[in-house]
Amino acid sequence: ALKLKEISYIHAEAYAAGELKHGTIALISQDVPVIAIATQDRIYSKAISNVREVKARGAFVVLLTKEGASLDESLANLHITIPAVRDIFTVFPIAVALQLIAYYASVGKNLDVDQPRNLAKSVTVE
Repeated sequence: ALKLKEISYIHAEAYAAGELKHGTIALISQDVPVIAIATQDRIYSKAISNVREVKARGAFVVLLTKEGASLDESLANLHITIPAVRDIFTVFPIAVALQLIAYYASVGKNLDVDQPRNLAKSVTVE
């Protein structure tokens, strides 16, 4: 969410799958973009249930899953698959996919992704 904000100037928030019903669902309406990550085996069914809920409310869903995941293709407007790796390693292909989404969102808005506005280094080396 932070990278999307920084380079495309699109407001974005990240929420855990278990937090959807604690107010977040109230923000979902027709064509609101939702990027859902359903890659962890232990919470896959919960994540897919959340996708069904936001899709029922008209959200535009971009869904990331691991290769080989059983999926109803109508759940997502855009489906991105990442390599099927152990859960502990999924963070790496997910990070790449999300950074590419942020990059192309910026490019689509004709923004300079190499020089985002109003950013400064918060850590300096002496």
